[in-house]
Amino acid sequence: MNTKHALSVTFDDVLAARDRISPHINHPPQLRLPALCDIFGIDVVLQCENLQQTGSFKFRGASNAMELLLPDQRSRGVITYSSGNHAQAIARAAQIRNTAATVVMPDNAPAVKVAGVRRAGATIVQYNPATEDRESICNQIARDTGKTVIPPYNHPHVIAGQGTAALELIENAGSFDAILAPCGGGGLLSGTAISTKSLLPHCKVYGVEPSQADDAARSFATRTLCSVHHPQTIADGARTPSLGEHTFPVVMELVDGFYTVTEPQIAHAMRMLIEMCKLVVEPTGAVSLAGLIAQRAHWQGKRVGIVVSGGNVDLAKLPEYFALADQYRET
Repeated sequence: MNTKHALSVTFDDVLAARDRISPHINHPPQLRLPALCDIFGIDVVLQCENLQQTGSFKFRGASNAMELLLPDQRSRGVITYSSGNHAQAIARAAQIRNTAATVVMPDNAPAVKVAGVRRAGATIVQYNPATEDRESICNQIARDTGKTVIPPYNHPHVIAGQGTAALELIENAGSFDAILAPCGGGGLLSGTAISTKSLLPHCKVYGVEPSQADDAARSFATRTLCSVHHPQTIADGARTPSLGEHTFPVVMELVDGFYTVTEPQIAHAMRMLIEMCKLVVEPTGAVSLAGLIAQRAHWQGKRVGIVVSGGNVDLAKLPEYFALADQYRET
């Protein structure tokens, strides 16, 4: 892989992560649904990370990071901060390895994700996202207890693990003209770009963000790290304030562009995946498809891979999401 600058994660790291975590993770299917393809005029293949252990791609990165802990780090335990999917992934990965885990979670985190963390036996520390900084809380607890911090996206071992999703997509489904992945802090998108550009140099990689949480899209456009405070979007996995020191360089160097999508577009794509594809998907998991729908004229006749990132949806909110989907209008 030719890069202008040395990046903190390489394709060799992704390959090593694949070998390391393969016995522990699910290997979800790559689905091509003719009805979906006919609607868009695009050959669409879904990487169904909603069927991953703990319901999202996050289990890949969490497993890789946990596998690389030293024995004394495992004995002291781990801590992270997350709105839910990384929280569940760390909790479950720690449980499997008999390691204590603490998770700093917002007090408005989806109930289904909080329940998943509790099931795995992790300790939850709640905070108010409007007034408190989760990373500061996490780091203070780590200093007080000696626990190892495994952040949700800005960590080379996490990024390498996330890159195995696109690796599996390409190895099992073949070549693509483009691959789209949702972007919060950029761990999945960075891993996707590293794997894709290594295996398919011609393939375009696009990040997709909610328009109300578009820090990465603005960072990409300005080549300057931008942030957004407490973004209001149904895609809670994309509520991160900014890209990180590890993900920002990868995104700048290997990603080809960004799409932003509205809340009704996200809800519409989510309902389409549920109704047409019979996939239980959370709003963030539908963000990539929403981006493809919004840009479908550009990809007519092409083959596009979509990373469906997660399926941890609060079922009680489905009527709210479907009402929002009813506001969708094609442009």
